[in-house]
Amino acid sequence: MPAGHVLEFVDVTKRFRGVEAVSGLTARIEPGVVTGFLGPNGAGKTTSMRILLGLVAPTSGSARIGGVDYADLPHPLQTVGAALEAASFHPGRSAANHLKVYADAAGIPRRRIDEVLALVGLSEVAGRKVGGYSLGMRQRLGLATALLGDPGVLVLDEPANGLDPEGIKWMRTLLRAFAAEGRTVLVSSHLLTEIQQTADRILILAKGRLVFEGALEELADPGEYATIVDAPDRAALAGALAAAGLPTEALRSGLAVRGAEPVEVGAIAAAAGVALSSLQRRGPALEEIFLALVDGTRLHGVAADTGAVPALSQVEADGARSGAEPPAGPDTAADSPAPADADAPAQTTAEEAATPDPAPAGPTPADTETGSGTPDPEVTETRPEVQDDLHPHAQDRDGGDAR
Repeated sequence: MPAGHVLEFVDVTKRFRGVEAVSGLTARIEPGVVTGFLGPNGAGKTTSMRILLGLVAPTSGSARIGGVDYADLPHPLQTVGAALEAASFHPGRSAANHLKVYADAAGIPRRRIDEVLALVGLSEVAGRKVGGYSLGMRQRLGLATALLGDPGVLVLDEPANGLDPEGIKWMRTLLRAFAAEGRTVLVSSHLLTEIQQTADRILILAKGRLVFEGALEELADPGEYATIVDAPDRAALAGALAAAGLPTEALRSGLAVRGAEPVEVGAIAAAAGVALSSLQRRGPALEEIFLALVDGTRLHGVAADTGAVPALSQVEADGARSGAEPPAGPDTAADSPAPADADAPAQTTAEEAATPDPAPAGPTPADTETGSGTPDPEVTETRPEVQDDLHPHAQDRDGGDAR
């Protein structure tokens, strides 16, 4: 079984025409867990992944896989499986033929093609042209390509996009099983709810900067939690708690008690003969904490100059708010061309650098079904000795075309 590798970013900065898409990113992704790369659209997630995969050169800093640059990996496809931009497959190529290109280039037996197609549920449509695939089917094909070399590392950019609920559940199960084998999984999303159900640890990026790194349960500070208690005789309950030296705050659903665990509050109520109707420990909604982080009001759990999150902020929030921003448009840099989906810091002048997309790259020798086409840019694994027009992201390399 392939071993996982540590993924490490060390003080990575990337500028596109003077705008920092990534600013001083230092992070470590360990094997054996699913790590979620979380942040609004335009936060710098995709750019960071491209730097890790050798598709974009950092302005400064380094990103390595097992201590090695991606370009120096002896067998990239068998080391790292990556899927970016599920919509960018050649429309005239079948799924089976697409996988044959990469299998042949990397020296992988063709029997592995049938295995990964079955694994992602595409066996019955393997002969169909990808142009007729739905977004969810293209996501599955991207994952099949990433899994082709049976790698120890998976790097996936928004893999749940386009999947139905059943497909999303399947994806979560697959990623968790992959990590349970000791492999490394880095998966990006702009949706906190998706990462909550998938990842063990998270990195939160906002405006190009890392604002949180750790386990999900570490998002909220211990001091932000409170015991929420209620009783038919709320006045008697408040009196008993006050007599015990515990101040309360009235909420719609009861009384909030800070500085005391539910067992202590329950014991006080019982001693006073007050019957309780509810008793629980609650904290601020994770989505509210996430929004505070990406808005810059908190940094690594510490209040910033712009103000701290109130201890009981949105404890009884009526509904979740979305932290996603509209997708950023294509940015083309003067010092280094940015890919069409490159993340640019939110609320900057990155849009001013946008230019029209150039024509697609020319045909590859492998486009046997239509005789012409563009290389498939969503998967990043090809051996260095393979000619560059077969590299899955050849047109995305720094110094190449910006789509």
